[in-house]
Amino acid sequence: MKTVRAAKTNSPNPSLPLLGYFEGHNADIVQTIRQLVELESPSDVKQAVDRLGTILTGRFEELGGKVTVHRAEKFGNHLQVDFAGAQNVKPILLLGHMDTVYPIGTISRMPCREAKGRLYGPGVLDMKSGIAVMLAAIEGLLSQGELARPVTVFLVSDEEVGSPSSRKITESLARKSSAVFVLEPAYGLRGAVKTSRKGVGEYTIRVTGKAAHSGLDFDKGQSAILELARQINAISNFVDPSHGLTLNVGVVRGGTKVNVVPGSAEALIDVRITRNADGARIDRKLRAIRPFNKKCRVEIRGGINRPPMERTAGVAALYKQAAKIAKDLGWTLQEASVGGGSDGNFTTALGIPTLDGLGGVGEGAHAEHESILVSELPRRAALLASLIAQD
Repeated sequence: MKTVRAAKTNSPNPSLPLLGYFEGHNADIVQTIRQLVELESPSDVKQAVDRLGTILTGRFEELGGKVTVHRAEKFGNHLQVDFAGAQNVKPILLLGHMDTVYPIGTISRMPCREAKGRLYGPGVLDMKSGIAVMLAAIEGLLSQGELARPVTVFLVSDEEVGSPSSRKITESLARKSSAVFVLEPAYGLRGAVKTSRKGVGEYTIRVTGKAAHSGLDFDKGQSAILELARQINAISNFVDPSHGLTLNVGVVRGGTKVNVVPGSAEALIDVRITRNADGARIDRKLRAIRPFNKKCRVEIRGGINRPPMERTAGVAALYKQAAKIAKDLGWTLQEASVGGGSDGNFTTALGIPTLDGLGGVGEGAHAEHESILVSELPRRAALLASLIAQD
């Protein structure tokens, strides 16, 4: 977007001129999203993510941001961008990610295209539209003069795979901030923000039995698959829907040949929790399991890697503020609780007020029909800009 200075206004609703500004620049926001989507950036291809990071570095520097590159070896580098503000206070942290779940080459079969008011493409919703909204919001505020307070942007390269190399940096920046706004996609086509998310855990159950010929020495074998099946059946009883605690055995592997009693087997388990206390409870239960067949060995590895984002008083206060801004702009902003995690889980767990789901409005994240509603972009940018200005 090309910076255009907006005229000063004495409007009793300062958000309305911002909305008008973004409506006038919506085509530029869409063009930015197109550029970001066409720069494919899967989590596991460092070179691709770093290429996108280089482009974004230039965009943020054009706006006057000071860019710090946090280098990572296995994943792409993480970008921190600091904008000075008129007040010497704690900054607002804008949080997002550059990586997507789509492998290189997806753009050839899922081209970025606009049709019937939607923009389609890999990563357009999760979450390259959110990055574009960040850029637009900052530019819109700068068009009216100096930022009222400092703003820090942090874009990570490994969110889709659990944020292993960026988590500590995210937590460090959050501790220095007064509030965190996460530009992950909104929930549903009505654009609800996310005020709670489930925590996420990943575990592996590994069973070691004894391999044997299934015809000649069946009685000498100890089936790891049979033991694993009994374990899976047992842990299914740990599910507690009333507290939002779920376990899903998503992958099962074992055995070598149909005529061999299997000597090894494993299962991968996805755990979701709504409360921190449930994480410790389910961890104890999983680590306490013992083999049904005493001649087999059972190992449990893994743990909770994202704490839940609970709806704290700080989260509720930010939602109330955002809902008022939205009402002033002419719509009702809803809130939602969702099962997926984000880096906002980390910041909320630290006690930092966090509001998630401020990015694009659409559907089909991680799917062939991933898309955003183009008409919603100005409202999302105006909402974010107003939150930054009012905090």
